[in-house]
Amino acid sequence: MINLKSAHEIELMRRAGKLTAEARALAGSMIRPGVTTWEIDREVDKFIRKNGAVPSFYHYNGFPASVCISINQEVIHGIPDRNRRLQEGDIVSVDVGAKLNGYHGDCAATFPCGEISSEARQLIQVTRESFFRGIANAREGKRVGDISAAVQAYAESFGYGVVREYVGHGVGTNLHEPPEVPTFGKTNKGPRLLRGMTIAVEPMINAGTPGVVKLSNGWTIVTADGKWAAHYENTILITGDGEPEILTAPAI
Repeated sequence: MINLKSAHEIELMRRAGKLTAEARALAGSMIRPGVTTWEIDREVDKFIRKNGAVPSFYHYNGFPASVCISINQEVIHGIPDRNRRLQEGDIVSVDVGAKLNGYHGDCAATFPCGEISSEARQLIQVTRESFFRGIANAREGKRVGDISAAVQAYAESFGYGVVREYVGHGVGTNLHEPPEVPTFGKTNKGPRLLRGMTIAVEPMINAGTPGVVKLSNGWTIVTADGKWAAHYENTILITGDGEPEILTAPAI
């Protein structure tokens, strides 16, 4: 069942979203050669808790950290590690959630570590832009598939692969709620978009084929062909005013 949020709930979602976006920005500011993924995780965890919230991902279904940090060919669900140091030229995807006053925010972005290749920079830029192409269709009366199709069309126009196995989702008092929000599909398909819906739209775009594989740690998803991937996500609100509201408003 899709939960439509009241005005009061939307305000709580805004507060959670703002904090989550700030946590993402903090993580991004720490990305530089020599920093460990564990250090980023610890600083973001402290920031979220200092602001009266809890990290949404900590022990979620057993996940052992507070932030998902995925590097290069890792698509999502990378586990922070004391011994994993970022290197010049890496691209680093950071996925953050925070629960404040009972409501979650959820967002992600892929950041460059130092100087990166032009190919890697384009992958990051296209992934981010595909999100905005998608939410241009996040309007009351349209359908989830209108978002999905727009993301897919833009990403595939660059020859990239759109991950199929993992999708966006509703967000609220639970981190994952109905409806599912794929970033591939056909227009005029899927649930109708209604004002008060809060959803996470999250393109996961591979430089090569769409295929992915789960590592033996049970969490980390990597590209099947070893090519690099990028991830970009925001929690948005379907409004009655035409334009969606980005609750995890990006500073990047």
